[in-house]
Amino acid sequence: MVVSLRAFPPRFDVIVVGAGHAGCEAAMAAARLGLDTLLLTSNLDRIGHLSCNPAIGGLAKGHMVKEIDALGGMMGHWADAAGIQFRILNTSKGPAVRATRAQIDREAYMRAVKRSIFQQDRLWTVQDMAEGLLMEAGRIAGVRTAYGQTFASRAVLLTTGTFLQGTIHVGLTNFPGGRLGDAPAAGLSACLRGLGLELGRLKTGTTPRLLKDSCDFSKMEPQPGDDPPQPFSFMSAGVPLPQVPCYMTWTNEATHAAIREGFDRSPMFTGVIQGRGARYCPSIEDKVARFPDKGRHQIFVEPEGLESPEVYPNGIPTSLPLDVQQKLLATVPGLERAVIMRPGYAIEYDFVFPTQCRPTLEVKAVPGLWTAGQLNGTSGYEEAAAQGLWAALNIACSLAGRPAFLPGRDQAYMAVLVDDLTTQGTTEPYRMFTSRAEHRLLLREANADARLTPLGRDLGLVDDARWAAFSKKSAMVQELLEGLAGVQVRPDAATRDVLRTMGAHVPAKAVSLAELVRQPDLHLADCAPLWPHIADCLRQQPDAVQEAETICKYEGYLKRQAQLAAQSKGMEHTVLPADLVYHGIPGLSREVTEKLAAARPHTLGQAARISGVTPAAIACLEVHLKKLERAGGGGENL
Repeated sequence: MVVSLRAFPPRFDVIVVGAGHAGCEAAMAAARLGLDTLLLTSNLDRIGHLSCNPAIGGLAKGHMVKEIDALGGMMGHWADAAGIQFRILNTSKGPAVRATRAQIDREAYMRAVKRSIFQQDRLWTVQDMAEGLLMEAGRIAGVRTAYGQTFASRAVLLTTGTFLQGTIHVGLTNFPGGRLGDAPAAGLSACLRGLGLELGRLKTGTTPRLLKDSCDFSKMEPQPGDDPPQPFSFMSAGVPLPQVPCYMTWTNEATHAAIREGFDRSPMFTGVIQGRGARYCPSIEDKVARFPDKGRHQIFVEPEGLESPEVYPNGIPTSLPLDVQQKLLATVPGLERAVIMRPGYAIEYDFVFPTQCRPTLEVKAVPGLWTAGQLNGTSGYEEAAAQGLWAALNIACSLAGRPAFLPGRDQAYMAVLVDDLTTQGTTEPYRMFTSRAEHRLLLREANADARLTPLGRDLGLVDDARWAAFSKKSAMVQELLEGLAGVQVRPDAATRDVLRTMGAHVPAKAVSLAELVRQPDLHLADCAPLWPHIADCLRQQPDAVQEAETICKYEGYLKRQAQLAAQSKGMEHTVLPADLVYHGIPGLSREVTEKLAAARPHTLGQAARISGVTPAAIACLEVHLKKLERAGGGGENL
């Protein structure tokens, strides 16, 4: 047997610090793009660990998983390999807000991630903890570790999650930890402050894990997945693991009374926790305090894995004392005898105010340093993975001297995410919602490949097999759209009978098949008797048929959104000079001047989205840029 020995290169192209969702996505992308990559993690056994709930996707989050996949990233592929329940959410609503969510087998997911990481060429892994950053000639030159090792690199990407000065809280007991069972990163925060970065403090939490055999599922409502399950990846033909149900139960007034009794020992209500928590994912004690008139709250009891003895009661994240956690569970139907295997807890950690980053996620003040994931103030696996891929693509572009990877807000949810973070910043854990995207009808899960796969191909991350599959689907969608416009349906006797059988309205005159499909509750698949080619396409590629139907049905809305997006392109493509001096620009108030000088927006569009920057201020900026152009001093277009 020939053993391949891979010695460390004398200098890495990029070092990725942290092997959570952002770090794993970034490391894989960087290595696949030909960069010598080091993935540095405090625990090799925890690569790809799902620290909180055992699920991936959901509203807006599923969109980002699809976008990652469309660009050639990994999260959708890993989720499909480990998914044990898949559901399409919002099926009764429009296609813009439908989203995929999957329950994940934790161990299977980590196995899938580690298999990819350990087999990837040009990717090395080391178990150690980053303690400091090396600088040379004013830019990043590498990393110094807790074990005294130094690794040289051209770029460093920090994806440290909740580990920076992490503190875990269970009741009034607290102790250092990056998550339960893992040590925090102690030295990196001071290093970042020493480089001039401003850090804040955030809080997140998780639920207790329960012994599955101690739960009475007969008292709960089963929540099955879709049959057949629809995978995330555009390249997945199906899912390999057996599918299992979740269960739903509810808290009640007795639960809430038990929770209130523990308020005096809650780290949230006694002021022990100082970090800002997630507005849209509050702890159960916060929900009870904020909504005293609400009689019950849902709890989704989710499997941790096919062979795991644990379940995850989603909906009751808490940092209450352990005895209070036990008391509140004893009041919940089906959980009366539940045994807590791991306590629920809150964790506080340091984060970098993301307005200190460029739109590429490179830190403005420290060339060669990049940040992604919860370190940038986000909440969620999908937000982290999207940032990790975004940063890796931009690192590759930067090192190769290529233009930055900066799709617009009308092209991707991940672009909305990064733009919101770097332009507006956040003081609480940021979570993606479909409502954050002003062009969300253009940003459907189903067309993520049409939006982003050509970009991924141009960057080198989309391989030949994926490109061939995408090209085949795109050609079929176009063929169907042309056919729908060209096939005429005439209301003769035979056709009227077919239409009535389909439940369709019979038109008074000949119409195109496209016009017919726009009838409510009529689907393109139903129209196969009128155009047999539809049946052939359904057998070959049903997702192409579904996409053609969506484009046809929503043609008017899509055109209107595309026009609105085009109207905003002017501002999005007008670059503000990096050295633009805002003080002294006529018409700008002191408040606006200070905000612009602090944020250093990349484009006029970004400037317009900064809170407090008025349309009048944008008009003043436009006038100033035109003066600079006439003087030969800036205001270029992307």
